[in-house]
Amino acid sequence: MPEAKNAPPELRTILLTAVAMVAFAANSLLCRLALQHASIDAASFASVRLVSGAAMLALIVRLRAGPASQARPDWLAATMLFAYVAFFSFAYRTLSAGTGALILFGAVQLTMFGAGLRGGERFGRVAWFGLVLAVGGLVWLLLPGITAPAPLGAALMAFAGMAWGVYSLRGRGSADPLGATAGNFMRAAPAALLLNAALLEHTHATPDGVMLAFASGALTSGIGYVVWYAALNGLSAMRAATVQLSVPPIAAFGGVLLLSEAITPRLAIASAATLGGVALVLAGRRRGARATPVTSMSDR
Repeated sequence: MPEAKNAPPELRTILLTAVAMVAFAANSLLCRLALQHASIDAASFASVRLVSGAAMLALIVRLRAGPASQARPDWLAATMLFAYVAFFSFAYRTLSAGTGALILFGAVQLTMFGAGLRGGERFGRVAWFGLVLAVGGLVWLLLPGITAPAPLGAALMAFAGMAWGVYSLRGRGSADPLGATAGNFMRAAPAALLLNAALLEHTHATPDGVMLAFASGALTSGIGYVVWYAALNGLSAMRAATVQLSVPPIAAFGGVLLLSEAITPRLAIASAATLGGVALVLAGRRRGARATPVTSMSDR
């Protein structure tokens, strides 16, 4: 992005952040687009995404300036990355792009808020109200009814969000987040290939499906993460967490424009409650006496 590179620091941060948020939302759109038209099966999508992401990140790490990372391999982080990608892919067989992104985002944030509570972090009344509101929004979305998402798909996406929350917590404070992420992708890719092999009888892929999975791995995951790391240089931890509230709405409206998906009243109300609740938690944490930075995708 030469325009971003030559822009003033504040404008550069805004441009990089906007590109990163679109990339994160695009992962939902690409997966849903591939599975909606049966261009590829979920296991194959996950394996192509991880393998192409690993290849792209390895190339970027090799080409960057500076010393190579000597960090110890984090196998738990790699396992959580694989779990996130696998559950994410299978969930999108039945979920719309916007609904899936909201469940994913809500589960990630609730997982990390829970970790903060377990670690002794204190929430004020505003933050507690926001947490209840966010949980209530997700519960409203998942209540049985004509417009409720498929239970299995919703459960799989919730597990994907929890896995990504744990993965983000593992990577927080890494001295070399790009190198660590490249290593995690490299270690997670074989597990995805094994899953693909185990489900070989049910696998199928068209050139279009493979290209969508490759774009999700190499572009919106691999390059998207690099752009996000560059944006983080100009963002406080609180701003980094807050801007991610834009991802589910971007995915929802992208689904309307590109996938002809509808935004139901239930999704709109649940989105407002969940994202508004998360915003209140973040605002409450800003005033907390023992608050520590928590972001859901800063290692993404």
